[in-house]
Amino acid sequence: MDIEIKLERLSPGSKEGKVGKIHAQIGHKLGAGDLIMEVEGKKGNTPIKSPTEGVITNIEVEEGDMVVIGQVLSKITKTEKGIASNFEPDDPLTSKNNSPNNMEIMEADIAILGGGPGGYVAAIQGAKLGAKVILIEKDKVGGTCLNRGCIPTKALVRSAQVYEDIKNAEQYGITLENHAIDMEKVIKRKDSIVENLVQGIEHLLNKQKITLKTGNGKLIDPNTIQIDEKTLVRAKNIIIATGSKVCTPPFPGMDLKNVLCSDEALNLKELPDKIVIVGGGIIGMEFAFIYANMGVDVSVIEYMDHVLCMLDQDVIREITRAAKIKGIKLYTSSKVEEIIKGEDNNCIIKFKQKERDKYLSSDKVLVCVGRNPAYENIGLEEMNIHINPENKGIQVNQRMQTNIPHIYAIGDVTNIMQLAHVASHQGIVAVKNILGQDVEMDYSAVPSAIFTSPEIATVGISEKDAKEKNIEIIMGKFPFAANGKAMTYGETRGFVKIIKEKETDKIIGCTIIGPHASDLIAEITLAIKNGLKAEDIVNTIHAHPTTAEAIHEGALSVEGGALHFAN
Repeated sequence: MDIEIKLERLSPGSKEGKVGKIHAQIGHKLGAGDLIMEVEGKKGNTPIKSPTEGVITNIEVEEGDMVVIGQVLSKITKTEKGIASNFEPDDPLTSKNNSPNNMEIMEADIAILGGGPGGYVAAIQGAKLGAKVILIEKDKVGGTCLNRGCIPTKALVRSAQVYEDIKNAEQYGITLENHAIDMEKVIKRKDSIVENLVQGIEHLLNKQKITLKTGNGKLIDPNTIQIDEKTLVRAKNIIIATGSKVCTPPFPGMDLKNVLCSDEALNLKELPDKIVIVGGGIIGMEFAFIYANMGVDVSVIEYMDHVLCMLDQDVIREITRAAKIKGIKLYTSSKVEEIIKGEDNNCIIKFKQKERDKYLSSDKVLVCVGRNPAYENIGLEEMNIHINPENKGIQVNQRMQTNIPHIYAIGDVTNIMQLAHVASHQGIVAVKNILGQDVEMDYSAVPSAIFTSPEIATVGISEKDAKEKNIEIIMGKFPFAANGKAMTYGETRGFVKIIKEKETDKIIGCTIIGPHASDLIAEITLAIKNGLKAEDIVNTIHAHPTTAEAIHEGALSVEGGALHFAN
């Protein structure tokens, strides 16, 4: 008996839709819920799925056709026992006992490609909500963030800070002699922290009965991921969470032995006397302060007019002053042209600054010019999954769906915000949508932290953003030099800047540069997320003595004037 598959609904606001990708063909066997085609409306795609097990007997439309609700799209002959697959009946993959090279075939509600902070969080969330989840990771769980990024760099930041405190111990009334830094022990401590966290994640995955498969995964059809030559994973839904990779600039000399990327710098067991860092963004400036605090002669070459150019000018001025006090030499408005091997195996960096040729010599060169989405060789082209032409990441909607509705993408691979905590939240949003909840990503209150000395943290609209968007704002500032706790720590550089929208009185942004900035930003993030006003913070009692009092004073400043600082 033939069953007509009609267009039952479209995305809100759509009266007609366009047939997008057709995934099935006449003669294909389908399981209940298998994807037949997609119809594109004004606000997203509508998946057309098989209501039953059966065989496609006719497809009434072609890709690009315009269709309306009630129109017949295809026909299916119902079978007694269908196969949940889009393969031809004689395809060897339809039989578990006849798989090529005796491949293992596994089934899941959700298959996740990539085990970083997006992928493993999505896996845990899915399992907690009752889904059968398979997580595929080519290396170690935790991804770049845990193994080569956030955590290991912060371990180095901490070691560098401790060493800097020891060098300045005398100002706290402590005398120390013969202090030195042992990089092998620093790296060993970093590796131990990483390993403990990796094991912790593996324990959580095991506790939630999540299957972890190690290997290189690739989409071979809209419901199947092949892992190397060993395993096929068939899933009703797929999440791509393959992260990002180090960007390698094309200038000559990148292959020299003493030219490093950030991954290699994390395992450097012998400190150089001199290092040149190419790139004055977040990664470059974090490493600049790490090495400077460890006593290395540091130079930074930055293409833009300022380091950390995404920040407001007052913050840039403050971190630039801090860098110069540390002895970090900044070469802005500069373009590296070549890295040359010197006679004593050092590196000579040739760069142009304001049309003038300049040269620097160093023991090592660390190249930190950003990261690119990593989606090569995972089957995107074969599946016709769309890439966003603006940011070059996988294109997704607010529900984290790609143009194939049951395939989602999260984290750095979407290149929306390359932040671990954003990837984690995107993973939660994707899983909730897969399991029937209708939720969307909200990027209005996403905090970001930069672990320089001092730390920098931002959330919401910056002063620069407000000017570009013609938003009328009122700002308040409070310096850490007037905060008692900061004075006891000997860390008085920096300030809190809170921004409210003049029309609504709501807090819409904040920048903190100073001690504990990465922790303090959480209070303002909560305020923005919940539409709070500065007076809500003013009316909240803050403990004394704490650096959090700087947030309270910043809110007071917005509302007319801080108590402990004469504006």
